[in-house]
Amino acid sequence: MNIYDISQKAGVSIATVSRVLNNNKNVSERTRQKVLTVMEEEGYQPNAFARGLTLNTMKTVGLLCADSSDPYLGSAINYLEQGLRIHSYDSLLCCTGYEHSQKEKCLDMLLSRHVDALVLIGSNFIERTTRKNEYLFRAASQVPLILLNGLLKGENIYNSLCDDKEALFSATTRILKSGSKIPIFLYRADSFSGIRKKEGFLEGLESERLACSGGQVVMCSGSVKETQSLLLDLHKKLPFDAVLTSDDELAIGAVKFAKAAGLTVPDDLSIVGYNNSMLAICCDPELTSIDNRLEYLCNTSVSLLMNLLDGKSAPDKTMVSADIIIRDTTRKNF
Repeated sequence: MNIYDISQKAGVSIATVSRVLNNNKNVSERTRQKVLTVMEEEGYQPNAFARGLTLNTMKTVGLLCADSSDPYLGSAINYLEQGLRIHSYDSLLCCTGYEHSQKEKCLDMLLSRHVDALVLIGSNFIERTTRKNEYLFRAASQVPLILLNGLLKGENIYNSLCDDKEALFSATTRILKSGSKIPIFLYRADSFSGIRKKEGFLEGLESERLACSGGQVVMCSGSVKETQSLLLDLHKKLPFDAVLTSDDELAIGAVKFAKAAGLTVPDDLSIVGYNNSMLAICCDPELTSIDNRLEYLCNTSVSLLMNLLDGKSAPDKTMVSADIIIRDTTRKNF
């Protein structure tokens, strides 16, 4: 069954069927219902790709993330898909990994599917050099590009992010004022977000007139078990009494370390995670964690995108402040 068959059975022209499919107002309600009835009886489904080209919209948004198994990224995908669905938009997801060439390949693939916009989830998409970011500028010349948890200035590029630097600054100063003397910061990579968090930690130390000694800022990209082992080795050289991290998984590694080292949490060791993910309440003791308000950022990104697709203006940068959710891995005076 195709558009020609529908027109014959409904007793109307092919052009009329096309107008009904495209929601053209120049069709009487009686004729519209006649055509829709025939479509329903015959189970006719219009070709979405062809229809999208006709209407100049596929009603589809491309989502890119490095790894959907990551709790933070997986939650972001869920929030974004739910928000888009409310506005009758579908989504296409690409998990790119962390290699630059694969990110570019996935982005080009989504553009070839004629998506209406792109949302890049995570700051790892932003490279340090303009040359490596060229693929993002090229994409933004074709469709709106939303960066979630990143910041890149450019035409048709829009950024939604949490103030990671201020969040770590606040957590660090509170840890110190609660009695910790030697805090350390664990993070995974020198991404935009990772660098901002590290800066917040260092400025927190400086604000309390503490110099950062060697070993207090540690890059760790491993699993919970690997984090535990790293901290066991580090503690022999540096008797740290607090751990702040760039994500909750690293913080759980710190909890495992404390148990292996015979340290009491939070009396001997205070721990602060980041993202306030489900992991924070699944560990024992439950984890104090910085909430970067991911759901709000995702909903804001969808609203911003809908305005853009409706031809309205939107701010190129939306930054929110984090909340610190206090649980059992920090002292009562934190």
